Amino acid sequence: MPWTATVLTLYPEMFPGPLGISLAGRALVDGVWRLETVDIRRFGEGRHRAVDDTPAGGGPGMVLRADVLAAAIDAVAEQAAGQPRLLMSARGRPLTQARVRELADGSGAMIVCGRFEGVDERVIEARGLEEIAIGDFVLSGGEPAALVLMDAVVRLLPGVMGSTASGEWESFEQGLLEHPHYTRPRVWEGREIPEVLLSGDHGRIERWRREQAIALTRCRRPELHAEWLGRSGGPPRRKV
Repeated sequence: MPWTATVLTLYPEMFPGPLGISLAGRALVDGVWRLETVDIRRFGEGRHRAVDDTPAGGGPGMVLRADVLAAAIDAVAEQAAGQPRLLMSARGRPLTQARVRELADGSGAMIVCGRFEGVDERVIEARGLEEIAIGDFVLSGGEPAALVLMDAVVRLLPGVMGSTASGEWESFEQGLLEHPHYTRPRVWEGREIPEVLLSGDHGRIERWRREQAIALTRCRRPELHAEWLGRSGGPPRRKV
């Protein structure tokens, strides 16, 4: 069975969106992964298929109803049995490369896209939804976040990337940001490719890339650098 994303949304027409082109799109056509969308509004209440209501206790906006969302989840529970149930939420735990790899190693995921002011807390608890955020900002809905999550997972599935080695030195894979990249021309607007990359000495090149990754992480993401130091026991010592 291919890796399967079951997306619960009020806007199924937003999918596959950008995942229908390039590597992810080709993998979708080739059956490396599958995408199932579920229109939450099918489970709405009354003639107008209402899916939301005013917040208990007052306040602005609307809240996605627990009974409506639970019905949508239950309708696909059997086909998504054993898969994580994810709710894209600004208050969720930050999505990490480690979590992405865990998801890619599984059989798929149920992904719930919230809207309005949020989702009734009771359905989050009752249906065991894991809240995931893609950053410290708020979107108009969970759909863009779901696309980001799926893109991150799909590219790790076997056969999607042209070379498995291409992912070894990517940002976050080893707890560091990725090193700089260069290609032809050798000199551009007076800027040269670093000599070490043209040396043919693969040992020197790997050391240079690692040193650059450490320096970039220390400068741009000091919290990641501190975590990496804690795990690795400190940067490698230079031979003298």
